[in-house]
Amino acid sequence: MAETIIELKNITKTYDDTQVLKGIDLNIKEKEFLTLLGPSGCGKTTILRIISGFEDADDGAVVFEGVDISKIPSYKREVNTVFQKYALFPFLNVYDNVAFGLNLKKMDKTIIEEKVSKMLKLVGLSGFEKRDVTSLSGGQQQRVAIARALVNEPKVLLLDEPLSALDAKLRKEMQVELKKIQKEVGITFIFVTHDQEEALSMSDTIVVMNDGIIQQIGSPIDIYNEPQNRFVAGFIGESNIIPGNMIKDCLVYFDGSEWECVDKGFKENEDIDVVLRPEDIDIVSKKKGNVTGEIVSKVFRGVHYEYMIKTEYRDYKVHTTENYEIGKEVGLSVDPYDIQVMHGKEA
Repeated sequence: MAETIIELKNITKTYDDTQVLKGIDLNIKEKEFLTLLGPSGCGKTTILRIISGFEDADDGAVVFEGVDISKIPSYKREVNTVFQKYALFPFLNVYDNVAFGLNLKKMDKTIIEEKVSKMLKLVGLSGFEKRDVTSLSGGQQQRVAIARALVNEPKVLLLDEPLSALDAKLRKEMQVELKKIQKEVGITFIFVTHDQEEALSMSDTIVVMNDGIIQQIGSPIDIYNEPQNRFVAGFIGESNIIPGNMIKDCLVYFDGSEWECVDKGFKENEDIDVVLRPEDIDIVSKKKGNVTGEIVSKVFRGVHYEYMIKTEYRDYKVHTTENYEIGKEVGLSVDPYDIQVMHGKEA
């Protein structure tokens, strides 16, 4: 089992009169790709800046490999940061940008050449040494910024929304590349994004945040399939969130019907919320449905159709590859394993 490399203990931070971090406790493991995910203003970048030493917490401790580094200046911490704006030096070529930190340390030129060459090969930029960084594409500049950060051999790499300036296709390519680079260098990556798909595709662990509080920590599969509250269910992917009642273990009531599920450990007759992902709802005949309704809209999304189905209780969003006509009366059913039950708002 991987050792913990960074511990955040009861970290708080206030700007002006707004508390942006409200007692953050978080353990980050060695060689982990951990993503801080949440909407703008939730505190994720502030956590990154406190780990790097660019900001001081008001209270709490940052522990690195068992040592409290809260008072250690940023340049003495074994972390490097890749920013949203890559902060490359426009007057230096690719080689000199990557070698900048090593030159500051007055390393032997032969060692610098070896390290820079290795890093440029890792990020797929061998042969670009003499290129002017301003002539590079956004994706290439991103790779130079990553190489410059990694060449100093940090134990942790911090990445603050580094892909947000790239177009959609390049962004997806860089997601794959970043994960590959992280596996090859074998160090901890702490990645900040507000993009749910990015977090789900790249991370070992996702930390979902909102309003300065950690809402849930888990693997991408756990976060997607077992959201712990309404915020997580609504923020990660698309969801139908429905109030209901947990009759007993493995039996839930909502929208006029009893539905079998696999959830246990709730109180009998507890008020709960049910999460149904659009792709987990099956369109069936009216006779076979737990609830029935009419298809009122249909949008082709490329890999599936998105339907809105108006029932007596609410409109359901459903994703399927099957082609149905608007106006068709249908039934809806859900496999028990695809019904996710959460404690209700008052729980």
